[in-house]
Amino acid sequence: MPWWRSAWFDVVQFLILVGLIAWLAWRGAGAMGYRWQWYRVPRFFYRYVDGVIVWGPLVDGLLVTLEIAAWGMVLTLAIGLVTAILRLSRSLAGRAVAVAYLEIVRNTPLLVQVSIFYFVLQPLLGFNNPLWAGITCLGFFEGAFASEVIRGGILSVARGQWEAGSTVGLSRADTYRFVVLPQAVPIMLPPMAGVLINLIKHSAVLSFIAVFELTTEARNLIGDTFLSFEIWFVIGIMYLCLTISLSGLVGWLERRVRAHGWA
Repeated sequence: MPWWRSAWFDVVQFLILVGLIAWLAWRGAGAMGYRWQWYRVPRFFYRYVDGVIVWGPLVDGLLVTLEIAAWGMVLTLAIGLVTAILRLSRSLAGRAVAVAYLEIVRNTPLLVQVSIFYFVLQPLLGFNNPLWAGITCLGFFEGAFASEVIRGGILSVARGQWEAGSTVGLSRADTYRFVVLPQAVPIMLPPMAGVLINLIKHSAVLSFIAVFELTTEARNLIGDTFLSFEIWFVIGIMYLCLTISLSGLVGWLERRVRAHGWA
């Protein structure tokens, strides 16, 4: 195998790229006369007070972001599955509702939707915490994109599988459950990972409605300490770790599913 296709060459390219980005950041900060103060950053993660660990604002924000991601993923998958099934159903009303929902969500900015959920729908839905208004909004927003992934996965299953389910006496719901979805899941997983990663990144928009997730805590810290470069670099790395971890988890699930013969 040629050396330029080897794994070590890929690692070298990655390190060069990271080094170049770090050098550009250092030069940019130097041109601005910025004085790096990385030694102040660790206390924003944790501090020892009287021998007890007190978690800092970055850890608090991370926990809120993880809560948003967890509940948002559940809501996204549920809404996406229901919407996909409605679009594939024989019901004219069901298809009309699904199409209307998709067109509204996909053709309006997320920030506008967050504002509507927070200022208009939150009182109607009885939410006492903007966190749940934000999670619900993210679930509906990402659910629109998840529904297209799920619908594409279902349509990728050969028509003969539907006929086989009907031949053995399965209802339409059981055909979905036992025949179609197990074959569609491995196809859905890679693009679904992209949808869920976007959910994590879009959670930063909830800082607009004073949800104290990672981005909100970062903005508050910058306002208090003026450590703009340090804080945003740390926040970027934290989001990167979250999304890479999710990608790895989805990849592991895909391998497990294929190993069990669902594909």
